[in-house]
Amino acid sequence: MTTGRYRLGAAVRDDRVRWGILGTGGIASSFTAQLLELPDAEVVAVGSRNLATAMGFAERFGISRAYGSWAELAADEGVDVVYVAVPHSAHRAAAGLCLEAGRAVLCEKAFTLNAREAVELVELARERRRFMMEAMWSYCNPVMRRMVELVRDGAIGEVRTVHADYGLPGPYDPTHRLRDPAQGGGATLDLGVYPVALAHLVLGEPSEVQGRAELTPEGVDANTGMLLGWDSGAVALLSCSITADTPMTAAVTGSAGRIEFPRGFFYPERFVLHRPGREAEEIALEGRRNSLRHEAMEVMRCLRAGETESPLVPLDGSLAVMRTLDAVRDRIGVRYPGEE
Repeated sequence: MTTGRYRLGAAVRDDRVRWGILGTGGIASSFTAQLLELPDAEVVAVGSRNLATAMGFAERFGISRAYGSWAELAADEGVDVVYVAVPHSAHRAAAGLCLEAGRAVLCEKAFTLNAREAVELVELARERRRFMMEAMWSYCNPVMRRMVELVRDGAIGEVRTVHADYGLPGPYDPTHRLRDPAQGGGATLDLGVYPVALAHLVLGEPSEVQGRAELTPEGVDANTGMLLGWDSGAVALLSCSITADTPMTAAVTGSAGRIEFPRGFFYPERFVLHRPGREAEEIALEGRRNSLRHEAMEVMRCLRAGETESPLVPLDGSLAVMRTLDAVRDRIGVRYPGEE
């Protein structure tokens, strides 16, 4: 039994933070596996709409409690924070349920289906004074954090362009979640969120958004290009696809140099800094294998400090990204069931 625990508002003080996992898919499995490697994390419960599925997940990872409903997991007083790993069309309902029950929340990306739902969640978290963070693992990665430091210190001058892409080859069956409008399917929310988040990380929210896409017969985007613009004159050229295996690389170019990320830019282990008149400098840090671990560590740091938001992944930043994703979908004509 865990001892010496006490609470101060949304804070947790103890040698371990007790996690609940809401969802049992691939990302939930990966996250749980990395949580179990952390000595100060304890996975105590898992919830699913299917009890048998939850029990199988619990047996696989040695979790003591399995629930056949989201509400039961949210009501578990032995859980400090819930990791929400259901499809993003269900993030508003699942994360909201946990916040209302008094749990802290780490919610997968895209944060919600749209900006309206994101605003509702953020307002609820702030009203209840409960910690919430979008699971934007890239922002917590040590390599990406070092890139941000260099950019802010002027290492490449004023940022002028961002290039990034994320594409998977498929093919995906029409019933797959990536093609299901009811689950928020399409390339933009599932994959495009990473290039968009990178552009936001170095430039903030754009003042102009343009987009072009090929839509599936179901009405979600299969192959999408985005052009974002800022008042400074900076631009971002971004793409995402569920029909093509793209390079998955990224580059941030400034007036005095550029930073290039190799394949897998969204969970990097290195990048190369190029500056005129100097040799290219490779910067490598431990990161890729433990990207999910780093975001979990940030959540636990915040909980112990009594913080209700992470400075690495602030809620206002998540809202801004959702506004940009909404604008992209507006330009390409993607609407989900229930949206006006």
